[in-house]
Amino acid sequence: MNHASLLNRESFAELGARARAQALLDPGSFRELAGPFDRLASPWLERQGVVPQADDGVVVAKGRIDGQPAVILAIEGAFQGGSLGEVGGAKIAGALELAAQDNRRGVPTRAAILFETGGVRLQEANLGLAAIADIHAAIVDLRRYQPVVGVIAGQVGCFGGMSIAAGLCSYLVVTREARLGLNGPAVIEQEAGIAEYDSRDRPFIWSFTGGEQRIATGLADRYVEDDSDAIRATVQALLAEGVPATHRSGRYAHYLQRLSGYDPARQPEPETVRAIYAPGAKP
Repeated sequence: MNHASLLNRESFAELGARARAQALLDPGSFRELAGPFDRLASPWLERQGVVPQADDGVVVAKGRIDGQPAVILAIEGAFQGGSLGEVGGAKIAGALELAAQDNRRGVPTRAAILFETGGVRLQEANLGLAAIADIHAAIVDLRRYQPVVGVIAGQVGCFGGMSIAAGLCSYLVVTREARLGLNGPAVIEQEAGIAEYDSRDRPFIWSFTGGEQRIATGLADRYVEDDSDAIRATVQALLAEGVPATHRSGRYAHYLQRLSGYDPARQPEPETVRAIYAPGAKP
């Protein structure tokens, strides 16, 4: 990308959740549901000394993408690291469930989920886990009718139970700054030690969980620049492709076969992972 392009582009990763949703929807079609003025804040955070947020860190927006009905679920990474609790999780699951109902009634509503999350909110524990399970079920229901597109742009990434939600999406879009993994770097270091995973070694972390690696291993579908226009165009194109013949989560046997021959006692390298997942490779 040349210098002029860099100066003219708008970083998607630097936008807040509400601005990201507006950037994807057709101009003038943005309508927020269950927004901050509805005061759907978590009832649990204040009891634990945490200041709640009026929208619980989740923006639900209805509108149109390329003229077609769409719902955007955007997670605010700046609030509690994008962690999901009872209220925010219910907003996402409920919106996806209503989109599926729309399709059963003949209204072809598609969905995009903008991931910026560390997973479940520890202060809400099982309530958050139950909400994330509802999100998983709602994605699987909706994707029978219309594509569900996930976007991971940075800066928090996508971890924990929401990484499973990303894996369930019909299509997944990542940037160079994106990270995707079941456990976050700090959690791995805490449990396995710094010799196993140094959470301060940024090049090492991105080499395993960054956008380039996830594309190379087939765990994401599109790799784009951190540019609002580019991401919007990519989401539009993927929605226009329709529901894939087989979702990535339906190819679990393929991935299990790839991993079956690998010795977990060996310290993996990024190149090892790419070789395992490469088409036609022997595990």
